[in-house]
Amino acid sequence: MNDLEKHFNGNTGRLINKWQHYFEIYERHFSRFRGKEVNVVEFGVSQGGSLRMWKDYFGPGANIFGVDINPHCSKLEEERVRIFVGDQADRSFLRSLAGQLPRIDILIDDGGHTMEQQINTFEELFPRVDPNGVYLCEDLHTSYMRDWGGGYRKRGTYIEYSKNFIDQINAWHAPRTSGLKINDFTRSAYSLNYYDSVLVIEKRPIKPPTSSKTGTSQIPEYYPRESLFRRIRNRLARETARLFPGKD
Repeated sequence: MNDLEKHFNGNTGRLINKWQHYFEIYERHFSRFRGKEVNVVEFGVSQGGSLRMWKDYFGPGANIFGVDINPHCSKLEEERVRIFVGDQADRSFLRSLAGQLPRIDILIDDGGHTMEQQINTFEELFPRVDPNGVYLCEDLHTSYMRDWGGGYRKRGTYIEYSKNFIDQINAWHAPRTSGLKINDFTRSAYSLNYYDSVLVIEKRPIKPPTSSKTGTSQIPEYYPRESLFRRIRNRLARETARLFPGKD
């Protein structure tokens, strides 16, 4: 049992509502920030219990920022906990919020869980997450639920939207004729971590991947004719991209 679970299980203060398997995910991706100066933004304040949990977990160097549509949440502010009131589906609010926040080390989307809210929040605030920060979106199971605008393989759900991240993180290797382009996400997303109902994206400045070899060959290499032609074509494409960056 990690410290977050201990806090949750022993909580007699403000209400916290969490799926039990989330605590291992939090520990895996957040533990490196403990005891440091860290800014945590959580969408979805509810009764304020999780904000106190983050404050306790990360320590005295943590600043916690909660965001909720309920104006009564502003009463839950306390030392090192600040509350912003607004609709996370509203892009103008999100842009205004971005201008008021300091560096974002961790962004947790546990807000309204609708498709529009999740997608808009990602598009407006993921670029504002620190280059070595973490973005975590919870309750992705709403992508399969009609009441939240979801449905299995329905276009426009957050799950279907996020599947594009898999292509984008691998865009370095796509032929230039494919239409898949290297963009800011490709250059900033280190890993995609999917769990039951959760997506975690760890950021890190990413350079074009390189390949190298060590050791000595022991047997002759063998390539079927079609495979050999494909390797030659791909090698030429990579060299062309390296020598003439930005050219299709």
